[in-house]
Amino acid sequence: MAMQKATLGTIIIIAVVGLVATGISALVATQRVSTSGNINAVGVGVYSNSNCTTVLTNIPWGALNPGGTATQTMYVKNTGNMQETLNMTTSAWNPPSASNYITVSWNQQGSVLAANQVVTAVLTLTVSSSISGITAFLFNITIAGTH
Repeated sequence: MAMQKATLGTIIIIAVVGLVATGISALVATQRVSTSGNINAVGVGVYSNSNCTTVLTNIPWGALNPGGTATQTMYVKNTGNMQETLNMTTSAWNPPSASNYITVSWNQQGSVLAANQVVTAVLTLTVSSSISGITAFLFNITIAGTH
């Protein structure tokens, strides 16, 4: 009888540990989020290479985990003959709720470019760790130069 109690106790402990482990794995399970962003340029050129010969029109951010970040380096050139102040905005989020969980920033907001000047810009996309129900999204990024 003592042997049965010990065996039954062991089985119960293993079952409880298994349930706890299952619950913990459910809390740390991740979903990858696929994304792509379109680039619109206004008053400036946006390029994927430093020689400014390949226009950048789309950023394939790739699959991201909740709480993850991705960066994209690009080159912004003032193609006009007047100084331009750089501004970046996002729009047309699909699904619209994605903008509640995803942010895009860059290191050139408010920078001033002289005519024909090129600057290296880094966009950073950050996905909230609390994102749920979104497995793919699209949005537009507008890089504008104003004078």
